[in-house]
Amino acid sequence: MAGETRKELRNQLIYSVFVRNYSEEGTFEALRQDLDRIRALGTDMIWLMPVHPIGEVQRKGTLGSPYAIRDYRGINPEYGTMEDFIRLTDAIHEKGMRVIIDVVYNHTSPDSVLAKEHPEWFYRKPGGSFGNKTGDWWDVIDLDYNDRKLWDYQIETLCIWAKYVDGFRCDVASLVPLEFWLRARKEVSKIRTDAIWLAESVHGSFLVYNRSRKIPAWSDAELYQAFDMAYDYDIYDWYLGYLQGANSLRDYCIQVNRQEYTYPDNYVKARYLENHDQPRAHSLIPDERCLRNWTAFQFFQKGAAMLYAGQEKGCIHCPGLFDRDPVIWEGHGTGGTDLDLSPMIRTLAEMKKDPVLTDSTYHLEVLQNDIVAGIHIANRWRPDSADSFDGPAMIGIFPMRGESAVVDLEEIMAEGGVTLAAIVQDGRYENIVDGTSVEVTRGRICTDGRAVILRTQ
Repeated sequence: MAGETRKELRNQLIYSVFVRNYSEEGTFEALRQDLDRIRALGTDMIWLMPVHPIGEVQRKGTLGSPYAIRDYRGINPEYGTMEDFIRLTDAIHEKGMRVIIDVVYNHTSPDSVLAKEHPEWFYRKPGGSFGNKTGDWWDVIDLDYNDRKLWDYQIETLCIWAKYVDGFRCDVASLVPLEFWLRARKEVSKIRTDAIWLAESVHGSFLVYNRSRKIPAWSDAELYQAFDMAYDYDIYDWYLGYLQGANSLRDYCIQVNRQEYTYPDNYVKARYLENHDQPRAHSLIPDERCLRNWTAFQFFQKGAAMLYAGQEKGCIHCPGLFDRDPVIWEGHGTGGTDLDLSPMIRTLAEMKKDPVLTDSTYHLEVLQNDIVAGIHIANRWRPDSADSFDGPAMIGIFPMRGESAVVDLEEIMAEGGVTLAAIVQDGRYENIVDGTSVEVTRGRICTDGRAVILRTQ
């Protein structure tokens, strides 16, 4: 694990923005005008998807993918000028947020600056022509990191941007040499000591596929040596599989629990229900109550919460990457009425700052009717025995079918052989999710189908 990684990153809310489709204008300035609304959600960090010029050769769609970058050191003129970009980053900082930008270092567009000036830095197919190792990415060509001069150029580029931004979200980080990332982190720290590094780690199947073809690919456990946070793709297939009926909710929760003993003590996951490469959560979870329960669960999970712009409005359509396709901000509720999760997200973002969620032992269990019971036990405390407990904790009850139930806390085990009944004493508690009063009687909690999150002490 990166030695400097702070567990406090688990308390963060990251808001992802694709500038082209965030607004009708699709500009830095239009985004700047909306920063107060983004900040009001409880956002700590804005992640800007690639802001660089896009290649014109072999473009996908009419405008091209933002991940087919032509010039790592330039600004996409669609969005504005370099001055507009700096004005945006300054405004983000003034409003108490940080900003990270996308780094796409596995490949460039075929007509990139580097392809023209340094063709020796690129992967070659058996016939000698440029190409890539992932067939459906036909709009890009892969870089070849065997040449250390490429390393120098790429790291110098990161140091240039580190003067303006607080860190980097690194696209398909698993396919770029780990040693490069380690050196990049060290060099960037001389410019920005507290730079944030978020890895787009990959699906397990993609990892195995690349390794089977003798293509080096790094697992989450390996990437954590250089990165502070990693994607949730190691368990995403089970989340999606549950929603699509391919596996059980228990299968998914087993994978979440596995993370607790697979990764280092200070591991940080970027927890999401959707992103620009995956379906919108509301398209997968059409019932509003269930969507709210999953949203509460997302923030309850161990790690940073990551929203994709429009998620707070329950958007169903995921904007395309290759054309103008602005977010539709209204009309996503039942019968076309507006759905606004913003007040709930604001409350959950405040909850996310709780120190119990910073450093805890985390565990999930699945009850009948697909109810997830989760527990965070603060790591500075330990139970004396299986039937006594002293110290702060947070528990969550999430009915993923939205059905009412009586939950017996005595039947739910946390790590260490402690039942939730030993942690949550009888009495009245505030449900952090919606501020209502919840009563625990004889070790039982009643839920009307809505999520319940309680904090002890």
